Amino acid sequence: MRDAVRLAVVVGALGVVFGDIGTSPIYTLQTVFNPHDPHPVPVSQGNVFGVVSLVFWSVMIIVTVTYVLLAMRADNDGEGGIMALITLLRRMGKGRGGRTAALLAGLGIFGAALFFGDSMITPAISVLSAVEGIKIVEPSLEELVVPITAMIIVVLFLVQRFGAAAVGRMFGPVMIVWFVTVGALGVAGIAGHPAILKALSPTYALGFLVNHFGTAFFALAAVVLAVTGAEALYADMGHFGRPAISRAWLLLVFPACVLSYLGQGALILDDADNRSGPFFLLAPGWARLPLVLLATAATVIASQAVITGAYSVASQAAELGYLPRLRIVHTSESTFGQIYVPWINWVLMVSVLTLVFAFRSSAALAFAFGMAVTGTITITTLMFFYVARWKWQVPRWVLGLGASGLLLVDLLFVAANLTKIVHGAWLPLLIALTAFTVMTTWQRGRQIVTAQRQRHEGSLREFVDQLRTGALPTTRVPGTAVFLNRGKQTAPLALRANVEHNHVRHDLVVILSIETLPVPRVPAGRRTAVDDLGYTDDGITHVTAWFGYMETPDVIGILRALDPEVTEGQLDLAQASFFLSKIQLTSGEAPTMARWRKRLFIATSHLTADAAQHFGLPRDHTVIMGSHIEV
Repeated sequence: MRDAVRLAVVVGALGVVFGDIGTSPIYTLQTVFNPHDPHPVPVSQGNVFGVVSLVFWSVMIIVTVTYVLLAMRADNDGEGGIMALITLLRRMGKGRGGRTAALLAGLGIFGAALFFGDSMITPAISVLSAVEGIKIVEPSLEELVVPITAMIIVVLFLVQRFGAAAVGRMFGPVMIVWFVTVGALGVAGIAGHPAILKALSPTYALGFLVNHFGTAFFALAAVVLAVTGAEALYADMGHFGRPAISRAWLLLVFPACVLSYLGQGALILDDADNRSGPFFLLAPGWARLPLVLLATAATVIASQAVITGAYSVASQAAELGYLPRLRIVHTSESTFGQIYVPWINWVLMVSVLTLVFAFRSSAALAFAFGMAVTGTITITTLMFFYVARWKWQVPRWVLGLGASGLLLVDLLFVAANLTKIVHGAWLPLLIALTAFTVMTTWQRGRQIVTAQRQRHEGSLREFVDQLRTGALPTTRVPGTAVFLNRGKQTAPLALRANVEHNHVRHDLVVILSIETLPVPRVPAGRRTAVDDLGYTDDGITHVTAWFGYMETPDVIGILRALDPEVTEGQLDLAQASFFLSKIQLTSGEAPTMARWRKRLFIATSHLTADAAQHFGLPRDHTVIMGSHIEV
């Protein structure tokens, strides 16, 4: 039974995690030897051996070593990705070396912003590259490539609401067929030119770099396409866990991709004209149309990998205070990380469609793709080694050797992709800069608002004491009032406004704080904790309610289950009033941020999920009381 569950998780991971990196063979070598590239790589035996060797060792070093063997060991309660590293670095920032950790965390935010660019470009280039295969089967169908791609992308984003697990179960078997097919076609190509197996030796990659550095350096900008999706492996770790992802990579995905690259290299050695589409040309004529259909399905799955990764990054960014509280739908009772974020989903869909209609070919997008990938990988590597030193106390000399070797590889790729700035590499940098600006602006604005809100709210204990002593004269009116609050340290703004401006309070007042725990469901016996706030006869109590991530907070159900003795009276829930505190943000004159950043922060605040809907409050009994705070 346990083995069956493990197998199901591995199959699910194949259907969600490996689509991006698993479809890289479709376009990597084709892009390297593209004659229309600003820095084309001539087809020769030495160049083909060198490029194939570079591809193999790049995948080995970056994906297998950096991510699968190293980075995936650094998790934050099971969650992976660059945001998990940022969380770890922020914890480090509270101790020794805090300034360096904070600087690296800031760099990590830019890496996360680059990943958002990656998650926009990947669906566009992946699906385009597969659909373009119909040009090889029937050149007259070229005009249908863009419309077909757009329709596929729309359908892909529409099914996201069913969750990564459901999508994985559907896509997993397809990806098994895909990798078996890719590997088999690679073996067929190798059989025609077995000498290509020599490219597995690192001497060919090093010889190509040393003896033909000019050609090899520019080739790296396309070779990096072979490792696209590496960050998605890490970001999706919360969905399926490290063991399932590692097994799937080492036992199926990596061997299949390597065989395909070797087979394509052999095909190009046989005939230089095969560089126009070596992946599809590996298949016999009768099998090319089915291969195009299978490739299209696989690239849809490739898009799935970065889409779910983007959900994870956005969710973790919101938890860390770099994005507002977005509406998040948990789609699995067994895995906390399987989520769907509607707002991110629709932004990605519009962005991907825009890229498809603007660039119209995978070749045009390829120049943009590498910049996002290499930037994210380099930042992840740098952050990981700093975390490794702090978390596992790895000796400095070991870290120095490992970090210098891996960072040298990463920086070579970054430098090569910088040469493509004017050819499209500016796009992911622009997307990243925009996302970075939004996230850092929200984080700074949130700090300002939180500090001012705490001053406005004041201590809850002191507020209750003032009511008790009459320092805040009020008239008690019949009925029950429920105030939702973030905790019990400060008084709800709505309660304070009611007392200070209306000079009234209800007979029974419940201050309710709701917290979500990283478990699917919370037992009924552990649902609530009640605090009388120092007095047992004033009718004011604080209730903390805990819910699991698969549960929808039920405010009415919580209150109905409370014992009248602990709430200092019977709550009249049929006629109760529910109060929410709403902050009205305005741009002030204080030099807290630049004026344009204040406007951006206020605009971003409108994305925050609706609290009344989220907590299931009765609309006709809910009162929203606002308070103005200047940013």
